[in-house]
Amino acid sequence: MLTSTLGRYLSKRFLIAIFGVLAFLFVMIFLLDFAETSRRASDLPRVSVGSIAALSLLRTPSIIEQTLPFVFLFGAIICFVNLSLRLELVVMRAAGLSVWQFLAPPVVCAVVLGILAAIAFNPLSAALKTRSDLLDTRVFGARQIRDDDKSRWIRDGQAVIHTSAENSDDGALTGVTIYALDADGRFVRRLEADTAKLDKGAWHLSNVQEFIPNQPVKTSESVEFPSNLTKSQVDQKFAVSADSVSFWRLPSSIAQQGAAGLDANDYRLQYQTLLARPLLLVAMVLIAATVSLRFARLGGIGVMILSGIGAGFLLYVVTKMAKDLGIAGLVAPAVAAWTPAAIAALIGFTVLLNQEDG
Repeated sequence: MLTSTLGRYLSKRFLIAIFGVLAFLFVMIFLLDFAETSRRASDLPRVSVGSIAALSLLRTPSIIEQTLPFVFLFGAIICFVNLSLRLELVVMRAAGLSVWQFLAPPVVCAVVLGILAAIAFNPLSAALKTRSDLLDTRVFGARQIRDDDKSRWIRDGQAVIHTSAENSDDGALTGVTIYALDADGRFVRRLEADTAKLDKGAWHLSNVQEFIPNQPVKTSESVEFPSNLTKSQVDQKFAVSADSVSFWRLPSSIAQQGAAGLDANDYRLQYQTLLARPLLLVAMVLIAATVSLRFARLGGIGVMILSGIGAGFLLYVVTKMAKDLGIAGLVAPAVAAWTPAAIAALIGFTVLLNQEDG
């Protein structure tokens, strides 16, 4: 079907709709993130507009990746609605084509794009997210500590360490603040560094500012701070979020977590989620087809679109619930990742079968 003239035409229309929605969403997410980052930088006159724009640009792909199912849902609805309103679907039906024949090109495109999203776009977004964390630290500095879900605290002998961002691919922590205490627990000095990496019983700090009471601030390019921690202890406290690990690194990360005696359920779930992504995108195309292929005959465009959007959000909620169950270890990661996509695809297939052949 894809090799025929009609197949190529349907694939082109579908891809135009998908990438149109993707471009619109990219611009909207970038502008919203740019506005939020500008607000954070409002009291930092040295931060340039270019740095803020670069930071937002690096963060946008990782957000886009989370919204891919909705991109395919809205894109498929737009594609099918246009085909229906221009009576092209009527012509195809009159020529004897079934719904399965003119759905084949969009479904094949969804499978191919789902595979590319897992093996190519995911590693790219993960790498850009890591760079955005490093740039965030350089732009705002370790001084702008944010107690969000990325923040971590750990006790290291006579010191307390805080990081405002997760460690990057090389194992370094970003946005690090070390509070050094004496034997009686009294504050001695504070070290603020852009990055810190544990190696051979010491933290290797870069771009460091040292604050000692009643003394001028001391700036150094690098400082070594003694540590009583092991790499596995640090990994347990500062484990990289599974969403920040690329598809190709997930198997080795799962093995490393297991070797360190740490829970790797979130890594296994992320890996299975990426493997199941093509099926989830196909499910979104099928759901879009159930609410858009009969517009020209039945009317009620607004109600049908709202029902399709509602179905997509319901699938999103179910997927999040399954993910939480998988991370908690209540269900196997493969079951949590594949079941929502499989059920949604079966529901879409069944509804279409009833509408067209029932």
